[in-house]
Amino acid sequence: MSVTFKGNAVDLSGNVLNVGDSAPKVELVAGDLSIKSVGGASGKYQIINVVPSLDTGVCAIQTRTFNQRAASLPNAEVFVISLDLPFAQGRFCSTEGIDKVVALSDFRAKVFGQAYGVVLAGSPLEGLLTRAVFVVDPNGKIVHKEIVSEITTEPNYDAALSAVK
Repeated sequence: MSVTFKGNAVDLSGNVLNVGDSAPKVELVAGDLSIKSVGGASGKYQIINVVPSLDTGVCAIQTRTFNQRAASLPNAEVFVISLDLPFAQGRFCSTEGIDKVVALSDFRAKVFGQAYGVVLAGSPLEGLLTRAVFVVDPNGKIVHKEIVSEITTEPNYDAALSAVK
C-alpha cells in the first residue's frame, strides 16, 4: 500500500490489517516510561490515533480534535501513537491541554508500526509512522481503519467516531 506526502507516492511497510481482523496487541511506552498495551481485547473500544510526529501542525490538530470529540465517548479509550519520545509527548500534551488522550511512543521497540502496517518507507519521512486511525472493538476486532491517503491532511473524524457504538 502507498500514501502520498505532498503529492509524492510513499510506500508503507509492515503487516496489512483490514476491518474484521484481530488487532495485534502491542506494548508501547507511556509518558512515565511504563509499558502500556494497545490492541487486543480490552473490554472497551480503542481509538488508535496514529501520527508521524506531535511536533507538526496537522498532527497537533488531529490530537486536539480527538481529545475534544472522542474522549467523551462512553466505553472508549483514546490513544495517540508516534515515534516521538515520551518526554516530548508529555510536553505537547501539557502545553496543549491534552488530558483525555493517552500519548504512547513506539520509539523503543518500533513494533507498532510493523504490526499495523503504518511505517513510511522511501521518503523524507522514512521510518516514521503514517497518519492513520484504527478503531478496535471491546473484543479486539478492528471495526474501522483509515490510512489517510495524503499524510498532510486530517483523517475522517466522523467515520472513526461513528465506529464506536
